[in-house]
Amino acid sequence: VQLQASGGGLVQAGGSLRLSCVVSGLTTGNSAIAWFRQAPGGEREGVACVVSDNDDTVYSDSVKGRFTIASDNAKSTVYLQMNSLKSEDTAVYYCAADWAPLCSWNVEFDYWGQGTLVTVSS
Repeated sequence: VQLQASGGGLVQAGGSLRLSCVVSGLTTGNSAIAWFRQAPGGEREGVACVVSDNDDTVYSDSVKGRFTIASDNAKSTVYLQMNSLKSEDTAVYYCAADWAPLCSWNVEFDYWGQGTLVTVSS
């Protein structure tokens, strides 16, 4: 199983970015695919998770209403649309996958991609 994250960059506060995670080796529809982030000096935080076959999505309180996770199963790609970005959203963003079709931050995800850096300037 491999995950390839992309789409990070520098954006001004209030702007938008879309991250992409291309997944190979498992079916995105019936697996949990999530985005995490880790700010400099901070702990890893779960941001959003999707199991598209179950219409199950979970968001952290810090991004609810601003970020949207979506899965394009035909392309084996999961997107994270980030709107109304704030300086506190600055972090390295990682996508992760788990075979179990359940979005829970208590689960240790099995597979991780490399990170993509998002920098929000104020």
